[in-house]
Amino acid sequence: METGDVGPGLCCASFNQDSTSLAVGTKTGYRLFSVTSVDKLDCIHESKTPDVYIVERLFSSSLVVVVSQSVPRRMNVYHFKKGTEICNYSYSNNILAVRLNRQRLVVCLEESIYIHNIKDMKLLKTLLNTPSNPSGLCALSINHSNSFLAYPGSDTIGEIIVYDANNLSTVTMIPAHDSPLAAVTFSASGTKLASASERGTVIRVFSIPEGLRLFEFRRGMKRYVNISSLSFSPDAQFLCASSNTETVHIFKLEQHSPSGEEEAPSWSAYVGKMFTAASSYLPAQVSGMMSQDRAFATVRLQMAGQKNACALAIIQKLPRLLVASSDGQLFIYNIDPQDGGECTLVQKHRLFGSDKDWEETEKSQLTEPAQACQSYAATVAIPTSGPVTATLTGYSEDGGAKKGEVIPEHEFAAGPVCLDDETEFPPINWCRDGSGRGKGRRP
Repeated sequence: METGDVGPGLCCASFNQDSTSLAVGTKTGYRLFSVTSVDKLDCIHESKTPDVYIVERLFSSSLVVVVSQSVPRRMNVYHFKKGTEICNYSYSNNILAVRLNRQRLVVCLEESIYIHNIKDMKLLKTLLNTPSNPSGLCALSINHSNSFLAYPGSDTIGEIIVYDANNLSTVTMIPAHDSPLAAVTFSASGTKLASASERGTVIRVFSIPEGLRLFEFRRGMKRYVNISSLSFSPDAQFLCASSNTETVHIFKLEQHSPSGEEEAPSWSAYVGKMFTAASSYLPAQVSGMMSQDRAFATVRLQMAGQKNACALAIIQKLPRLLVASSDGQLFIYNIDPQDGGECTLVQKHRLFGSDKDWEETEKSQLTEPAQACQSYAATVAIPTSGPVTATLTGYSEDGGAKKGEVIPEHEFAAGPVCLDDETEFPPINWCRDGSGRGKGRRP
C-alpha cells in the first residue's frame, strides 16, 4: 500500500489502511486526498512541510504521521484538521517506515522496530538487532484484533518473521523465498500474508498464523523485476502487484475444485489433469512452474522503470485498481471480477501542480463508460469483511518526548492530551491539561 522514493515528482505515496485515502509527499509539502469517487478527487489537506518522505494517515481520521528528510530520526504525529501537533518522538537512527492500525503504531529502523500503543503512544516493545533492513520493509495487519507484524527474518534469504504486536510475542517464521524479501502485505482480516522476493518472479500467499503456503503466482519468467507494491482486495479474493515494469498484475485467489468429477468435462479440464499427472514424473523445479497460476488481470501503464503505489478498492460499488504514478497522477481502472483480462482505464487525476498547467490534461481525461459498469456490476458484491470498531468514548495521546532526545523504553511524557470526537476514529479533540505540549505547531 505504500512506497517511498516513487520518482522525480513524488517523494512518497501511500494509501491508508482501507484504501479510501491517498497521501503523497513532494519536495514542497504533502497532500491528503479522499479516494471515494471515480470522477472526483478531493484534496482534504495540504501542508507546506518540505521534503516529506513518509506520510501515513490512520484510516479516515485526522491523525497523520509525518517524517521529513530535514529531521529523518523524528516522527511527528498531527491532528491535521485542527492544524496541531499531537506529539513527536525521536529515535536512534533514520526512520524508514511507519505502520498504523487502531491498536498499534510501528516504527521501523534499519536494525530495530519500535511498537507503540496508539491510544497513549506508550512504547510497548523494542525489537533490537533485527536483520539489516535498509528499505524498512514491514507490514502491519489493519485488523487491530490481531495486529500481526511481518518483517524480514534474514538479509540473505526470504524469511518472514510474523510477530503478534498485541501480545508482544513471535508467532512464526515463514521460509517464503530463496532470495531476500522485496515486498510483504497482509489481507484486511490479517489471515493471509503475501510476499515477493528481490527476484520478483514469484508471489506467494500464506495462511496466518499457521504460515502454510496457500497460493503461488508467477509474475513472469523472462526477467527479474523489483516488486514495490503488493495489495489485497478488501475481501482478499484478489491480489495486485506493481513493479518497475510497465505492467501491474492482478491475481485471483481461488481454490481449485479438489474433485474434477464435479466439474463439467472440457478439453481444458482434460489437459489440466494430464499436466497434473505428468508433473509427478518431472523435476520439482519444472513441476512447480507448471502448478503456478498466472495473472487473472493486467494493466499496462504508460511508463516503466519507476516505483508506483497500487491498491485494490471498492469505489461506488465496483472493484477498482488504483495506481499512484511517479509523475504525480492517480489512475483508476475497472476490474472485471468474472473474466479478468486487460483492465479498463476509466479516470486519471493529478496529484500536484497548478490547475492551469493541468487544465488541458483534465479536459482530455477518460470518462467511465456506462456499458462497462453495467456488464458486470451485478456480479460484484460489496465486501463486508474487515474490522468494524465501535467509536471510543475516550482517547489519550502522549505529549511527546523532548526535542532531540531518544525515548527510553519505559519513560514517556506526563500530561496526556485527551482526545474525543464522536464523528472520527480515533476520536480526536483537545483538552486543556496544563502541559501545553503539542500545541502551536502546524503540520
